[in-house]
Amino acid sequence: MTRAHEPSEASRPAGPFSVEPIGWVRSPYERRFGTPQQAAAVDAAAVEAVLELDATRIPSEALTDLVGIDRIWVLSWLHRGGNWSTRVRPPRGTREPRALFATRSPDRPNPIGLSAVALVRVEGSNLFVRGIDLLDGTPILDVKPYVPYADAFPTARAGWIDAIPRDAPQIARRPSRREPGP
Repeated sequence: MTRAHEPSEASRPAGPFSVEPIGWVRSPYERRFGTPQQAAAVDAAAVEAVLELDATRIPSEALTDLVGIDRIWVLSWLHRGGNWSTRVRPPRGTREPRALFATRSPDRPNPIGLSAVALVRVEGSNLFVRGIDLLDGTPILDVKPYVPYADAFPTARAGWIDAIPRDAPQIARRPSRREPGP
């Protein structure tokens, strides 16, 4: 197969890349064990959290037009992630090992999290949200509006995930040896 355009070495920056947090999550979740594993999970919907944005870097003026937006995407750095593996056991379904990039495992080569949360209100540089699946202290890399016409593909297929009933229970991860108990 021939490609219309072969990228040159120069057009593929190798990194490393540098990012700085624009804020931090304040949530009731302090351990990976027991934290919802998807922002839209039933057990996450009622929990309120705060995205505390750094007012010295992100003035409140940058947030004013979020009023009236129901959901936002939160990109985060999953700072408490573990070592990644090419195959992982998802928390729902048969627990059959799956290829890492066909899952949403937090343990990844670059532990970037993506959460679609409900925006409750904006107060200064703080965003109050529901449906958080992030640990207290998680660094926030970016916030973007959820735009239904561009972000929702209701007829898209999800491969092996489609076989799992939507209401199938999540199996909580066991605490790691590094993680303190309750």
